[in-house]
Amino acid sequence: MKIISVFNIKGGVGKTATTVNLAYLASKEKGAKVLLADLDPQGASSFYFKVDVNNPGKKLVKGNKTVSDLIVESGYPNLDLLPADNDYRKIDFYLKELKGKSRWMSTFFKPVGKKYDYIIVDCPPNISLMSENILKNSDLILVPVVPTTLSVRTFEQLMDFCREEGIDKKKVLPFFSMYERRKNLHNETIEDFSNKYRNAVDVAIPYISEIERMGVYKAPYVSIHPENDIAYLYKQLWKSVKRKLG
Repeated sequence: MKIISVFNIKGGVGKTATTVNLAYLASKEKGAKVLLADLDPQGASSFYFKVDVNNPGKKLVKGNKTVSDLIVESGYPNLDLLPADNDYRKIDFYLKELKGKSRWMSTFFKPVGKKYDYIIVDCPPNISLMSENILKNSDLILVPVVPTTLSVRTFEQLMDFCREEGIDKKKVLPFFSMYERRKNLHNETIEDFSNKYRNAVDVAIPYISEIERMGVYKAPYVSIHPENDIAYLYKQLWKSVKRKLG
């Protein structure tokens, strides 16, 4: 089981679109079994799979239920979903009371560890005890970076946080999201960022309205448009993730 967390300190950077499309692509691999864990209380990933937000978060953290009790089918073969939960907003309060809270997420997913090859996590867009736990216990942290000055600054803040908390920065994998080719700032930022962070994936997912329409047709973009240029870019991104995982 490999845990891949799609994370950014701020929202609106293509985090959920990345999570949903990569989870779908991972599930298409021969023999692979995938769990998309929607740990963002906003529940956008759950919405894209036509699943309502549940309210079992306190029971999960307190130990009255396990993650396996709450997993549902996504509607796609080999891809299951742990739906979002309004109570995730309160998890920091629960984590403060737990012994061994630094390993909470590993324990959280342990009941299904042998069932899934990949667990792909849609993370809440903030720094909290929960997100810190996610970062520490993930095998890979995939970070969408919009090629703008403020988005790059946010990425650098994340790297500073990883250094301060002893999180292995080698497992952080940035890529470019919501790219607009006609903007000189975007092109310049990508060049400067790639020179500074050599591990950045050479993939830039463009900003197009059709990706936003995932919320209309409630399905992964790559399932609706499997052979176009954007689908190809998501496939290249998934290949880079697999290479990073080894």
